[in-house]
Amino acid sequence: MQVSVEKTSELSRKMTVSVPESIVQEKMAARLKSLAREVKVDGFRPGKVPQHVVKKMFGIQVRNEIAGDLIQSTYYDALKDQDLRPASQPYIDEQEEAEGFKYTAVFEVYPEISLENLGQLEIVRPMAVVEQSDVDGMIEKLRLQKREWVAVERASLENDRVTINFSGQSEGENFTDGVVENYSVDIGSKQMITGFEDNLVGLEIGAVKAFELTFPEKYGNEKLAGKIGGFEVTVINIEGPVVPEIDAEFIKGYGIEEGTLESFRDDVKNNMERELVQALRGKLKDAVMDALYEKIQFAVPGSLIDEEIENLMKPYLETAKRQKIKLEDLHITRDLFEGQVKRRIALGLILSEIIQKNAIKLDDNKVRAMVEDMAKSYERPEDVVNWYYADKNRLNDVQQMVLEDQTVDWLMAQAKVSDGTLSFSDVMDKQQS
Repeated sequence: MQVSVEKTSELSRKMTVSVPESIVQEKMAARLKSLAREVKVDGFRPGKVPQHVVKKMFGIQVRNEIAGDLIQSTYYDALKDQDLRPASQPYIDEQEEAEGFKYTAVFEVYPEISLENLGQLEIVRPMAVVEQSDVDGMIEKLRLQKREWVAVERASLENDRVTINFSGQSEGENFTDGVVENYSVDIGSKQMITGFEDNLVGLEIGAVKAFELTFPEKYGNEKLAGKIGGFEVTVINIEGPVVPEIDAEFIKGYGIEEGTLESFRDDVKNNMERELVQALRGKLKDAVMDALYEKIQFAVPGSLIDEEIENLMKPYLETAKRQKIKLEDLHITRDLFEGQVKRRIALGLILSEIIQKNAIKLDDNKVRAMVEDMAKSYERPEDVVNWYYADKNRLNDVQQMVLEDQTVDWLMAQAKVSDGTLSFSDVMDKQQS
């Protein structure tokens, strides 16, 4: 077997493999001999068909089968011989030769990743604590979640629920498909684009108001992104919130049987601190990944990007098919995914290289601790733990998270780390968004 490799681009390779005719003939002879014992040909007894008759009848078919077998058996040997790591399935082109068999395989290889700059990573570690004011704010949110709505006969205020009819136009085109009727908006909830809810304050039932707003540059509807929209709103109904008092009954509703405010505040604070630890860990991980992606640059195989984008677009293709519309009508394009996909693949390759080169081993104790921590919020934690350990695929998901966390810890030990102080709301609000 002879192998030659041509570099057609930074990551693309064209590998040519040649197999001598003697090997082809040897394999054909063995295959034809076996076939002669099996085939039935008129005029010959079973198992007594001459070799030249079998070759004449089945020679082309057998040679094609041999060609396929040779590709299967020599491709990976050739890759190993040339020390190549393919990142994609090859495109195979078979070529007829007067002597022997030859084929070319075109594919992309994984990039060479240099880890020389790891020591130059600069990471800002986010730090935050839960203040009493944060607890006050959380309790107020819990009160608002239990609020009831009562119709009022006055102008609308912040935190009211307003039922409206509205329509919108941009550049002379109606983008609300006529008038949207009986639509409920909680003023201050930020469920509408910036400025919309502000324009609902101070209106009475029956009031009609027209106003213009600019859609965000990254708005979901590409046709409206960054454009000015004109709205006309009619107020149908106004409801004000009735918020419950923080009494023993309210507190017991959150599982605090003694019903005291002190116990309630402690429980709320403990939950907030658990969430904060997880959020800070997430922000730290994001900071490490941002630094890695910026510092370690290399070409990402286009075939991997294409495959991932294709997987992400499948649900949208199925939706378009069910609705009997074109994918373009859903405003779903490759550009929506390409940036995040490239980043995710690049970081996956970088982390894999770091783990391999620095022999970072999975800590089973940390896997167990993570599973138990996730199980705490369930009524029967031990059942959840057993559920994870009963299935290798489920457990593998946790193992990958732990290994990634261990790698982040290893990177933090190499990096230049400084602390950045944030408020609880800064951390949690951005985490949720």
